Amino acid sequence: MVTVNLAVAQMNSVVGDLAGNADRAIAAIIRAEAEGCDLLIFPELAITGYPPEDLLHKRAFLHDAGVALKRVVAATGRCLVAIGTVEDVADPTLVGVTRDSRSSAAGSAPMLANTAVLASGGKHHFSIRKQLLPTYGVFDEQRWFQPGLADPVVVDVCGTGIGVVICEDLWAENGPGKALADAGASLIVSLNASPFALGRREERAAMVERRVAETGCTICYGNLVGGQDELVFDGGSFVMDASGILASAVQFDEELFMVSLDLPAAPVGKRLVEPTAVHQAHEPRVAAPMGGHEQIWEALVLGVRDYFEKNGFNDAVIALSGGVDSSIVATIAVDALGPDRVHGVTLPSRYSSDGATVDAHDLASRLGISCHDIAIEPAHLAFAQMLSPRLGAVPTGLTDENLQSRIRGLTMMAWSNALGHLVLTTGNKSETAVGYSTLYGDTAGAFAVIKDVAKTLVYELCQYRNDRAQAAGETVPIPQTVLTKAPSAELRPDQRDDQSLPPYDVLDRVIAAYVEQDLTAPEIVQLGFDAEMVNRVVALIDASEYKRRQSPLGPRITTKAFGRDRRVPITNAYQPKAIP
Repeated sequence: MVTVNLAVAQMNSVVGDLAGNADRAIAAIIRAEAEGCDLLIFPELAITGYPPEDLLHKRAFLHDAGVALKRVVAATGRCLVAIGTVEDVADPTLVGVTRDSRSSAAGSAPMLANTAVLASGGKHHFSIRKQLLPTYGVFDEQRWFQPGLADPVVVDVCGTGIGVVICEDLWAENGPGKALADAGASLIVSLNASPFALGRREERAAMVERRVAETGCTICYGNLVGGQDELVFDGGSFVMDASGILASAVQFDEELFMVSLDLPAAPVGKRLVEPTAVHQAHEPRVAAPMGGHEQIWEALVLGVRDYFEKNGFNDAVIALSGGVDSSIVATIAVDALGPDRVHGVTLPSRYSSDGATVDAHDLASRLGISCHDIAIEPAHLAFAQMLSPRLGAVPTGLTDENLQSRIRGLTMMAWSNALGHLVLTTGNKSETAVGYSTLYGDTAGAFAVIKDVAKTLVYELCQYRNDRAQAAGETVPIPQTVLTKAPSAELRPDQRDDQSLPPYDVLDRVIAAYVEQDLTAPEIVQLGFDAEMVNRVVALIDASEYKRRQSPLGPRITTKAFGRDRRVPITNAYQPKAIP
């Protein structure tokens, strides 16, 4: 047996910050070298950030990525480093790309490879190119990349064989991982940029367990961490062998994760890393697993924090209605940014209950955020006076309800323009699905924090956060009155959500079946739901696609969120008549 000190730099790359990502990588290399590391792996596309998308069409971006890579390679010492980057298929240095095929014109063949570069001693030894390019879910890698060749490269580190794969390559049965094992690898390391969704951690572990059984190798799954637009990467890197998980990193935070592995002596070819005379041992550590609600909460917090920090935004402002949705958004924002950077605004109308404003101020006091009152009645009256001569009467019904919402949206955007605060919208997945929202009203803003959180889950997360605070001896953030009152938009007298929608516990199951499972209305009815209700909900979902296209993005926490996950046409006349 031989000992290999393995490290995973669970890094929070910033897309496009090529110099900054290189600096982060070099700092990790220096630390790993100081701690006796033999093999250090970074996430997939760590140099560029993931996903770089159409930045890859820019020649200057590719050149600068090459410069950043050269800096990282030059900083390597004894330890073998595997770092994710992008390479030109014909010019692995990425410097001086001039071919016309680099343009983004339609029909241009992709000439780039999603690559793991292996380097040590200031030298670039090998480029391992990703073979399987996913095009499902949030992924569209065939738009930019060309698949690598099925040519397994196994390198010798301390007298044992090491193989490298990139994300999707590890998921394939009898794929690149099996080829590396057949070529003599004892340890397979996988560079990943795997986004979070509830249940994904368990899915990864089950997949790696299958690859361990198939290959007979120890496998290291190193993952990216951080928020990138609507994607959240949760880290959670781990090492597994036939006995199970040997060591794991935390979720939702950066970590240089190190472990000493005893592996079979299996020298292959030229040795890139010689064993040291005195090996510094790194005891395996398994991070405490998070429960489902904790994972979702931390994903939402990280998504908000990185959206602000990586885009250079400072403060957030939220319209506080005294309801559960604005309460959870404000609480997430405080956890992400701190109370000094979060501001609440109440926007009472003639229909707002006194309890709503009281609850909003109670929430703000518990969170330690500012809260300001701006009554919308003067604007409401002025718009009615302005419109009634042309409409023939004072606006009523849905017109009047939407008018109030749009006055609020206008007010929040004016606040944002004047003070530079980013507006966080408060619509949940249930409302977003069926269009129970006002375009240019409550949808007006920059980031939709709970866009992928169903209404029933909103209540569960609020209770989770309150329970967590109580267990820690802290002030419970969300008032109990917020959690027990009937949901209402308060845009007409005695309004309740269940006057317009099915009960949320029913609605959310129908939405999940139609949106996340892609079942048709007849198939959902066969599950035992009322046919008239299902057809009405499905019709609302289909008719609201144009609204969703104009709504802000928000962090993804399910396996299918609205946005890059689900691409359906706005103009869509498909009506299934029967179950195939």
